[in-house]
Amino acid sequence: MELSILIARIVSVVYLSAALGGFFSRDFYRRVLDDMYKNAALTFLMGFAALVFGFLIVHYHNIWPGNWTVLITIMGWLALLRGIILIAFPRLLQRLSAPFFSAIGLKVFPYVTLLVGLVFGFFGFVR
Repeated sequence: MELSILIARIVSVVYLSAALGGFFSRDFYRRVLDDMYKNAALTFLMGFAALVFGFLIVHYHNIWPGNWTVLITIMGWLALLRGIILIAFPRLLQRLSAPFFSAIGLKVFPYVTLLVGLVFGFFGFVR
C-alpha cells in the first residue's frame, strides 16, 4: 500500500501541475502540442520515458484488487502501451490523439487533468 500511495502522490502532483498549466498557459500548451510530433527525437524520448515509467509501474504494481489501487495498475499498462506505440508507430499515436489536440480538446484538457489529479490526490494525501 505504501507504493500505491507514493505513486498516487506523484501522479497527483504531476496532473495538478498540468491542469494549472492548462488553465493559465493555454498558448504554451498549444505550442508544445504543435511541436510534439514535429521533432522525431522528442517523440522518441517521450516514448522511451513512457515505456520506462509504464514498465516500472507494471513490474512493481501489477495488482488487480477491487479498490482504488487498480487505477495505478491501469495507468501503468496505458503508459507502457503508449511508450511502445510512440517508439514503434509514432504516426499512429499522432492520428489517434489528434482529437485531443483540437480546440475543444485543449479546453477540456485542464478539467480532465484536474479531476485525475484530485482523485489521486485524495487517495495519496487524504485517505
